[in-house]
Amino acid sequence: MDQQFPEIKIDETSLVKEDVYSDQKVGSVRVLTPVLLSGEIDTARKITYFGQTQVMTPGGALPLNFELEADSLESAFAKFGDAAKESMEQTMKEIQEYQREQASKIVVPGQGASSQIQMP
Repeated sequence: MDQQFPEIKIDETSLVKEDVYSDQKVGSVRVLTPVLLSGEIDTARKITYFGQTQVMTPGGALPLNFELEADSLESAFAKFGDAAKESMEQTMKEIQEYQREQASKIVVPGQGASSQIQMP
């Protein structure tokens, strides 16, 4: 086996500690706290907050993941509902756009120069 595999290495300058807070009903907030290689908090970098939830659709559960512009856990939870709604609206727009793109790719016999179907 002479395959070349890429080097897999953790970026030690981008380490974060992850904490998850959840109500076990609606969703959760992930808190990513920057840390140094020693495990101490890296105060030079900002703590980031991410929301996670899911909505039921006719096709099943749709997971939503979104960043929360917050400076504390309390603020992250306060902004959760509006951010989830915005994420859902954006996701639905993307799905509709994808459906439009796919619908425009439908090949109809006899259309276009690339058609291989010969009409008598």
